[in-house]
Amino acid sequence: MVDGVERSMTEAVNTVLLPDLAATAALGHRLGRMARNGDVILLQGGLGVGKTTLTQAIAAGLEVPPEQYVSSPSFALMHEYRGRLPLFHLDCWRLADEEDVEAAGLAEHIGRTGLTVVEWPDRLGRLRPAERLEITLAAEGETVRRCVLEAAGRSWAERLGSR
Repeated sequence: MVDGVERSMTEAVNTVLLPDLAATAALGHRLGRMARNGDVILLQGGLGVGKTTLTQAIAAGLEVPPEQYVSSPSFALMHEYRGRLPLFHLDCWRLADEEDVEAAGLAEHIGRTGLTVVEWPDRLGRLRPAERLEITLAAEGETVRRCVLEAAGRSWAERLGSR
């Protein structure tokens, strides 16, 4: 157990048990501090599992000021925040596929500058960058979340220590 988070690792996949909101905040803050220009994090999981909550913690790790409240971009499709790196928070829930993502003008923000966090990334299709961190959240109880982090490409794998 490290930082109050139970961990198990296998090659490029890390499974983390998040027992409460404090553990989720600690993980997100750490990811935000590790983020580099051009990084992409894809957040998967059902409604209400904490994708936006994790993004709020990532923003804190990026030093996004508290006055820039991080909220779900479900209806706006994208919110932008200014911190150590720009944070582009995309939500593809209302989109059908990569054609919709491109038509909405979201593709230009994926992996170019700052950190891009995408909720409902299954809609990206071929727009998924080769270098990315995929995070799948699942409810294990009222406050407990199972978080699977999978690094695609070398950059995130090296930072997470999984390769």
